[in-house]
Amino acid sequence: MTDVLNATPIRVVGSRARFVDPAYWILNLLTAIFAAIWFFPVYWALATSFKTDDEAVKKGINLLPEGLHIDGYAFVIQNSDLPIWYVNSIITSVAVTVLTVIMAACAGYAISQLRFPGRKILWYLVLASFMVPVSALIVNHFIIIADVKLLNTYAGMVLPMLISPVTVIIYKNFFDSMPREYREAALIDGANEFQLLFRMFIPMNWGITTALAIITFIGAWNSFLWPFLVAQNEKMMTVTVGITAVQDAFGVAYARTLSGAVLASLPVALAYLIFQKKVTQAITLSAGIKG
Repeated sequence: MTDVLNATPIRVVGSRARFVDPAYWILNLLTAIFAAIWFFPVYWALATSFKTDDEAVKKGINLLPEGLHIDGYAFVIQNSDLPIWYVNSIITSVAVTVLTVIMAACAGYAISQLRFPGRKILWYLVLASFMVPVSALIVNHFIIIADVKLLNTYAGMVLPMLISPVTVIIYKNFFDSMPREYREAALIDGANEFQLLFRMFIPMNWGITTALAIITFIGAWNSFLWPFLVAQNEKMMTVTVGITAVQDAFGVAYARTLSGAVLASLPVALAYLIFQKKVTQAITLSAGIKG
């Protein structure tokens, strides 16, 4: 009884009363502070993009622009190949997403459900490839792509980005959880392996497929190093590569540079806001595999 009387004050909600834990408010306050610290660079970039170049370099800290100037956005669109870079990014990101998901689903299904010689060796190779950082393969990829004359092509940008062992591992683990009775019943009814995969297994894990597709698209859109090496022609650059060229061309023009950066990140930001739950699910799945 003494512990109850000495507890924290009571907050009344309607006709109910409950004790308020001070740790609850401390954690919420810390969360708000860290969220503000994280969001401030994003806000600063967005606010600066609506400033003039002279206003952006003024002394002092001006948290709000003096006016919503869109001169930086207009200048970037009119004096760069941003629309072409957008098209290139869309083509490569969609191609990477579709091919990666299909290949990973097929590989995960084969390793999980089929019995063939070398199956365990293949699975161990997938696990081993997961431990190799992609950056360590950049030189080999570049030499191969250059030898087959695929520099400055969509195929040259897309093919090396299809390596995604995490997606294969996630699919394999979820296909393992499927009762084998479903597969056996479908085989008795005359279904082949492709029908089993695309008409039964994937629809039953459609949420996982959607989450992986979204996170793969965002990763492909944000990719910089490989497109930077392959797209040596300005007309073949993606948005992430093109904005670096804009920065070099504009010089010290922070408003224009950040306007290009905002335009480049806009599709990914919208995709995250629209599919936030799916993105979080995919990140959780990937983190579970990495952990």
